[in-house]
Amino acid sequence: MHIAVNVRFLLPGDKLEGIGRFTLETVRELVRQQPEHTFHFLFDRAFDERYRLGPNVVPHVLSPPARHPLLWVAWFEGAVARWLARHRPAVFLSPDGFTTLRTRVPRVTVLHDLAFEHFPRDVDRLVLAYYRYFTPRFARASARLVAVSKATRQDITARYGTDPAKISVVYNAVDAHFRPRPPQVQQATRERYAAGRAYFLFVGALQPRKNLVNLLRAFDAFKTATNAPTKLLVVGRTAWKAGPIFDVYQQLTHRHDVHLTGRVTDVELVELYAAALATCYVPYFEGFGIPIIEAQASGSPVITANCSSLPEVAGGAACLVDPFAVDSISAGLTRVHESADYRRELVERGHRNVQRFSWAESARQLWQEIERAAEMRE
Repeated sequence: MHIAVNVRFLLPGDKLEGIGRFTLETVRELVRQQPEHTFHFLFDRAFDERYRLGPNVVPHVLSPPARHPLLWVAWFEGAVARWLARHRPAVFLSPDGFTTLRTRVPRVTVLHDLAFEHFPRDVDRLVLAYYRYFTPRFARASARLVAVSKATRQDITARYGTDPAKISVVYNAVDAHFRPRPPQVQQATRERYAAGRAYFLFVGALQPRKNLVNLLRAFDAFKTATNAPTKLLVVGRTAWKAGPIFDVYQQLTHRHDVHLTGRVTDVELVELYAAALATCYVPYFEGFGIPIIEAQASGSPVITANCSSLPEVAGGAACLVDPFAVDSISAGLTRVHESADYRRELVERGHRNVQRFSWAESARQLWQEIERAAEMRE
């Protein structure tokens, strides 16, 4: 069987974030688990050879590079549709939430979240227009839909009236290199990034939905109330609409204890999680929330939000706070900071929780959806 896969999120260099990581890890396992089938990887630009994941992978570069709403239309409704019409694979798998409407090839589409429906102001107007026009149509046109959490599946059903029987849940997972590190490595990490002090850690792109404005304010309140020497490390690239984050940062009383590191390597990220006093990930909406399980796998206690998919993913192994209430976040920081017993409890629960997630199992579930879609081929 020939399967076409949209892999435009497999970017050169160490630039993979949530959707890119889901794409890489699931398709890597699919290629390994299904050696008798051929996977046609559709890139939108020159690709890194390390993404030629096996002898049963055939890469194709289709133009134009799709990094703007008008170019999304040109790529999916133009280049991809023409390629599918020419080659007629059994299934078109798209792990990034987009697909094409201009094909009769059965489609399996992974929807990660509908955050734009809940918080439209967080998205640029042209991007929002694309999402609102195409996403419900993608949902209707796809033979099978995959949601990355039960919360996302419920959201799709409620928003678009999609039959829940058409939607399967396939979780993200965590890479094996996220694991606890020896005490001496943890101390070296604290020396390198936090002047030897304990630190809270945030990991994610700097954009509105990640709720850094409230996290920064909560950390400032925590510092004022406790006078603790603890620092806050903010790890991630500057994404869209990040201006208010930097405005609040400049206004902090304890700004000198907040360090914006930018993007770090995967090796550095593992060590940062493992040495953190706690990982603080409190977005006000999330389709899954990979940093939660990366932190838990690394032996870090987790503070996260009590909404959308986050309690589902945390699995009773995190300190839950109200992301809209600075006082609630600050109280969570204080509770975790002051109780070593509570931190140990969260670490132990977190270790058990991450056993629920496996890229190999996620790929097996995704393959079942591909087979279901292939049976619907005209």
